[in-house]
Formats: sequence, C-alpha cells, structure tokens
Amino acid sequence: MAGGWLGADADRGADFCEAATGTVRQPVNTLSNLGFVVAGLLVARQAGRPGGLGAGTLARRPGLATAYACVVVLLGPASMAMHATETELGGHLDMASMYLIAGFAVAYAAMRHWQRGPAFLAAVYLAVLVVCELVALLGEVPWLGHAGNLAFGVGLAGALWLESRVARGGRLVLDTRWAWAAAGSILVALAIWTTAKDGSALCFPTSLYQGHGVWHLLCAVSAWCLFRLYVSERPVGAPPRELSPQAPARRPG
Repeated sequence: MAGGWLGADADRGADFCEAATGTVRQPVNTLSNLGFVVAGLLVARQAGRPGGLGAGTLARRPGLATAYACVVVLLGPASMAMHATETELGGHLDMASMYLIAGFAVAYAAMRHWQRGPAFLAAVYLAVLVVCELVALLGEVPWLGHAGNLAFGVGLAGALWLESRVARGGRLVLDTRWAWAAAGSILVALAIWTTAKDGSALCFPTSLYQGHGVWHLLCAVSAWCLFRLYVSERPVGAPPRELSPQAPARRPG
C-alpha cells in the first residue's frame, strides 16, 4: 500500500488471478474481505440480544461468543493486508487469521466433546496454532498452494468431526443442518477459487468477478453458519429456543 508500510511487494497472493494495479494491488479480492467484517458484526449483534446465545455453552460463557466475533472480524483486515499489498508480512497476517478461526473451531468443539473448561480450550487453541505454523513451514503443496491452506482445511474438517461427536454424545442437541451449511459453503468456495486461479478457465484478471473474492464471501457465510450451529446447542430434553431479535415481551403486572 502507499508508503510500503507492510514492506516491499513480493507478489504474495499474486496467483489469485486479479491483475495487480494501483495502490491497492487487488481491489476486488481486497474489498470482498468486508464479508468477514459483516459476519463478525452479525455474530456480535446476535450475541448482544436477549436469548441470542441460545441455551447451551455460549449462553453460560458469553465471553467465548465475543472472542469468536473478534476472530471472524479479524479475518477481514488480515486478508486485506495481503491482497492490498502482496507483501510477505501481509501474507503472514492472512494465514495467521485463518489459523485463528480454525483453532477456535477445533478448541471450542474439543472443550465440549471432552466436557472441559476454558483452560482446556486455551491449551488446545495454542496447540493448534503451533501445529498450523509448523505445517506452514512445508512451503508449497499440490493444488492448495501454501501449506498453511492445508493446515486450515484439516483444522476445519477436524472441528466439524468433533462437532458431530458432540451431537452424538447424548448430552447435547445440535441443529446439524448448520454444520452441513458451513461445510457446504467452504466446499463450494474452494471449488470456485480453484477454477479462477492464474491460468484457469474462469480467470478474468480485469473483471469484477474474481473467484477468490467469492471464496472470501462464502467463507464469511460459513463462519456465520458455524456460529448458528453453536447457538443451536441445548441440553437433551430442553425445548428449542427461538433466537428472538427483540427482548421477550413482559406480561403486565
């Protein structure tokens, strides 16, 4: 960006099709990251409503909902840093934000699956981040490019597997349609992204359509669906609760 405040342009992310021009190197791929900001703010808005966190773990530990909202919002500017500058530091910020969201998903599912507390979540979270950074040292891998993308994908797949174990554990009820929606959004996003890299059939360097931009938007949808999975949790035997946009009406007297 202007002034080179993230360092020199190193063509980080330059293979995502969009032609690099001007101060903001990849405008569409940069601005599409606003989807993460919107998704995170929607999470925060829902968390602030009466009954907005359902009747499960998040309702008892609302600070975790705040943490999730912050991590989702952070995906936006962190990815913008890479696409706007194509610098090495921007690329590291982008990958770090992906590790943070995958790490949260794994740690939160693990905490509930093994019926542990926030200290366990923090330990698992840290372990996942370390593993992601170590995997990233592998450099490039076939099809997915940067090895960090592999760590991110495996982390999310592991989190959804753990969520399935939570749902089958007999203690909690989850609306697993949201898990399918989260997974489906990611898979469609990946399919679109891989058809729009440099040299691919649907790569249009100067177009407003950028497959990687669609990846950003669908990943933001996936993050929202994952939150809806979390708030659908309730103890076995407890009735489902509607997530009302307003405080429940009080009876007179």
